[in-house]
Amino acid sequence: MKQANLQEYIEYSPDNFTKRIVFKEGESTVFVLNFTANQSLPKHKHPGTNVYLLVLSGGGTFTIDGKDVKAKANDVLVADGEEEFAFVNDTGENTSLYVMLNKVPSEQYVQNI
Repeated sequence: MKQANLQEYIEYSPDNFTKRIVFKEGESTVFVLNFTANQSLPKHKHPGTNVYLLVLSGGGTFTIDGKDVKAKANDVLVADGEEEFAFVNDTGENTSLYVMLNKVPSEQYVQNI
């Protein structure tokens, strides 16, 4: 068993969003993405795995296969690995997302940035 407190992974940078790995076990990973106002995550896919997203704080707009989806704290979304998605923190406040990938498609997805 492992335990973590998510507050330890909430770290904002004025230069770019941050990604902090909470767990990596086999092909699965859990991480927190942190965004200050107007920071964004570029369009991308996660082939071979669903992406589960929980808005921990703040909010913003996800663009999933070209459709804008507003989300706020405590909203949960899931994107199929073949759906292209992006995110922008357009709320004016800090935003943190809890992300879970059940099967890591490549090592690039489990690195802190």
